[in-house]
Amino acid sequence: MPVREQPSAKTGGIGVLLVNLGTPDAPTAPAVRRYLAEFLSDPRVVEIPAIAWKPILHGVILRTRPAKSAHAYGQVWTNEGSPLAAITRAQAAGLQELLGARAKVDWAMRYGNPSIPSRLQAMKDAGCDRILIAPLYPHYSGATTASVMDKLGDALEAMRAQPAIRTLPPYYDDPAFIDALETDLLRQIEALDFVPEVLLLSYHGMPQRTADLGDPYYRHCLETSRLLTERLAQRRPDLRIETSFQSRFGRAKWLEPSTEDILAREAKSGTKLMAVAAPGFSADCVETLEELAIRGAEVFAEAGGERLAVLACLNDGAAGMAMLQALVTRELAGW
Repeated sequence: MPVREQPSAKTGGIGVLLVNLGTPDAPTAPAVRRYLAEFLSDPRVVEIPAIAWKPILHGVILRTRPAKSAHAYGQVWTNEGSPLAAITRAQAAGLQELLGARAKVDWAMRYGNPSIPSRLQAMKDAGCDRILIAPLYPHYSGATTASVMDKLGDALEAMRAQPAIRTLPPYYDDPAFIDALETDLLRQIEALDFVPEVLLLSYHGMPQRTADLGDPYYRHCLETSRLLTERLAQRRPDLRIETSFQSRFGRAKWLEPSTEDILAREAKSGTKLMAVAAPGFSADCVETLEELAIRGAEVFAEAGGERLAVLACLNDGAAGMAMLQALVTRELAGW
């Protein structure tokens, strides 16, 4: 009996898949509701037993929060869509240009679109049988990096012919990351039309219980602040640097101090000129563009502050792209 020939498939390619958190498809309540339903149903994000959490999520949160969040997204939405999606897309395009034929670069979101399974399959169909998954989270957390790995596992489980996989480690203390932050933050600070007295490093928060259970995120954030403070002190000894945590949700105790508390405290104590940076975010998003730049500025002004500059994330700027190229090239070694 003749042997049936198998259809040929493209092989031998190397891929890099940049992954960020996610975004709704539009700044509307229905789109935000779909996004929040996926995000807040992830047990990595909300560590409450489903039997207790689902009635709260579907009976209260998804009925009340989408309209408020849609308003926040609407304030920062661009002609290219969500800022996070537009910037992540630009980062992928920039990295593709830097890597050239070395690898095919694509991007995905953990929640929303484009999904990890869809882009992983697309890369496999394009002939990439070795793929580096690069979560764009400098600081490891179960709710971010581990959740990406969970979704990646689901995607691989559905694939008969799987690619070989590598993953980018957290880079919170990597010299390339600290170099990029130092270069980019100093560039932005020196371009201001005022001299800030304080630089606040604001990180996304997490429940205190999560840190107590062993999640290393809090320690990672503090180490970034320590390393960055040491660097900046050499160039700007006049600049006092503080660390805080933003984006609290629910009634549980979260990491402290909170960003809003620090902004109000500084203004009330006489600080008139401040800058805020968000080193934990690889791209500007609703948390930086609305929560910090709009609501944070209001908190600072209402407490007596005069000028608050919210500095841009690394985004697809020169320093950030050089960092990404260095990190990715290192992980591709041997492929």
